[in-house]
Amino acid sequence: MAEKKKKRKKKECEGVNPPFTEEELIERLKKHFPEPKTELNFRNVFELVIVVVLSAQTTDKKVNEVSPKLFEKYPTPEALANAPLDDLYEILKPINFFRKKAERIKEIARIIVEKYNGKIPDTIEELVQFPGIGRKTASVILVNGFRKPAIVVDTHVKRVSKRLGLTCHDDPEKIEQDLAKFFSKENWAYISNALVLFGRYICTAKKPKCKECYLVDICPYDKKNL
Repeated sequence: MAEKKKKRKKKECEGVNPPFTEEELIERLKKHFPEPKTELNFRNVFELVIVVVLSAQTTDKKVNEVSPKLFEKYPTPEALANAPLDDLYEILKPINFFRKKAERIKEIARIIVEKYNGKIPDTIEELVQFPGIGRKTASVILVNGFRKPAIVVDTHVKRVSKRLGLTCHDDPEKIEQDLAKFFSKENWAYISNALVLFGRYICTAKKPKCKECYLVDICPYDKKNL
């Protein structure tokens, strides 16, 4: 019986057919977010790498509160690589898992200095080798730091993609593949930031704001109980 259910689920997930075109969806999203970007504050790619790692399981707002002090004292990879851990602990104390994150960003800085001569690599394959950086995090860096096409799949994008009928998967990499098929490569960067913000402020988890949404008439999500 369980095998039949698995097969049925697999069959249901073989391809999706959203009730709108790529152009229609992006046109509606741009009414909400004409020029979306990450809400993490940064001045260069090095700072972006660090704040993205710090933002795991912590709000962007909280990271933005501690990062100015961090970068004031340690503005370069070299400076951060040589920073005393106790000092990093003290600076990062307001954010979740500050000890582990302090150790990670110090190690990241060391790798940047020793392996990459102080420069940040710009490929997803290299970025995911850093501690604390996975595929989602690397994509955020590529999109916002290097303006390179990549698709970010975080909890917001996962939720929104399923509600819009862009995917029927739960696995982030499979969702990424579905989005990559639906959207043209030149739109990946826009979509990555737009869907994150759309999920954060409009298509929220518990009470999506369908009455305020410009996608409501083309969205297949069941809204009868809202």
